[in-house]
Amino acid sequence: MSATDENGELMSDEELRDELLTLLVAGHETTASALTWALYWIHYLPEVKSKLMDDLATVENLDFSAVAKLPYLNAVCQETLRIFPIAMLTFFRIANTPINIMGQEFESDTLLSPCIYLTHHRPDLYPEPKQFKPKRFLERQFSKSEYIPFGGSNRRCIGMAFALYEMKLVLATVMSRYSLAISGNQTVKPVRRGMTLAPSGGKWLVATQRHTFKELVSSLKS
Repeated sequence: MSATDENGELMSDEELRDELLTLLVAGHETTASALTWALYWIHYLPEVKSKLMDDLATVENLDFSAVAKLPYLNAVCQETLRIFPIAMLTFFRIANTPINIMGQEFESDTLLSPCIYLTHHRPDLYPEPKQFKPKRFLERQFSKSEYIPFGGSNRRCIGMAFALYEMKLVLATVMSRYSLAISGNQTVKPVRRGMTLAPSGGKWLVATQRHTFKELVSSLKS
């Protein structure tokens, strides 16, 4: 609400309303799909789950401010949004002048649509791009043009910080209270849902046990 543009002007009430509606409407199914993918990878790869639970065990009483800063939890969220970004494409751009992109010439007024999915699967940026490896985000800091699950530049999604915070708190809460397991032999794969990419449906993740956070920490330390 206190943000100003390059001319020092505040946002109007109408603009603030539109941004709040964007957070409410566009941040529901998108974050839910990302959380579903995260839970899938956590339980599909036992080593990922083990490292994540060790990370959560370092937090006293599941303090949310501390949870949001956990390095491996953050890496899991980032890798989830890398391997299957919820939005595969950014909004269109129109070239104001002729432009050269990676050796390809485009005339002015060309409609361009950067592809988030293809960028995130470039092997020169992400070795073994089809593999879910959270550690890559612990080993390297990617630039704003290399990692773009929320778009980039000044057109980046306004809900980025909120979505990441929400993902971390929900994952920490679920993982600290429930034991989950992948059931059946279903193949979980990405499917198109309009403009977004979501995991295929079906009952492939079930709760097997409920416990308290103290019980979880005790079991991990024993």
